[in-house]
Amino acid sequence: MAQTPTATATAPVEHEAHGHAHHPRQQHHFVSMDQQFDAAKLGMWLFLITEILLFSGMFVAYAVYRSWYPETFDVASGALDPFLGGLNTLVLLTSSLTVALSINAIQRGKVKKMNWLLLATILLAGVFMVVKYFEYTAKFDHGLFPGEHFHPHGEYTKYDVPYAPQFFSIYFVMTGIHGFHVLVGMAVFGWLLTRGIRGHFNSEWYTPIELTGLYWHVVDIIWIFLFPLMYLI
Repeated sequence: MAQTPTATATAPVEHEAHGHAHHPRQQHHFVSMDQQFDAAKLGMWLFLITEILLFSGMFVAYAVYRSWYPETFDVASGALDPFLGGLNTLVLLTSSLTVALSINAIQRGKVKKMNWLLLATILLAGVFMVVKYFEYTAKFDHGLFPGEHFHPHGEYTKYDVPYAPQFFSIYFVMTGIHGFHVLVGMAVFGWLLTRGIRGHFNSEWYTPIELTGLYWHVVDIIWIFLFPLMYLI
């Protein structure tokens, strides 16, 4: 019984004796920085699972539509430009590389290099959105709208086949929601870049960058599935 108060009293002293136990970024409810990072990473993975479930539902809708109306899909998918889709695939893959390199750079304490790589990621994401803008406006100019607004004209009347409006609804919903995720990623990377410029990250703490990198890789993987299913097959 007499030993318990002594142990309790000396515990804080031992904690202070080690001095550097608490990193400035460590929250008080975590035992260590490693535990804090693992908890944050688990939270991000749980969030990403919900994102995968969201897109899984859309991929199921795509599969059902295609199995019901294969002839319509073959005709309507001809309105998509495989070159632009392929270009965007290359752009996103390159952006995944720049993200991975930025994480590697901050792990080695190279803050300036990390900042440049984050900027490159933002610019590549911007290229993706610009290409998507030209894709969308080209379709809108010829009346290839989703749903009841589908009224193709000119040479694009060849896409006016039964159930074509449903195809373009699926196309715009899937690529539109994916594009929204790209915009969110650009905003977060911009926030990380401003923090990087202010010196908020170093080789000991870069959790937000790594977690955002996980998000970005998932966004890229979704496009890697979306591109061939919509544009190529």
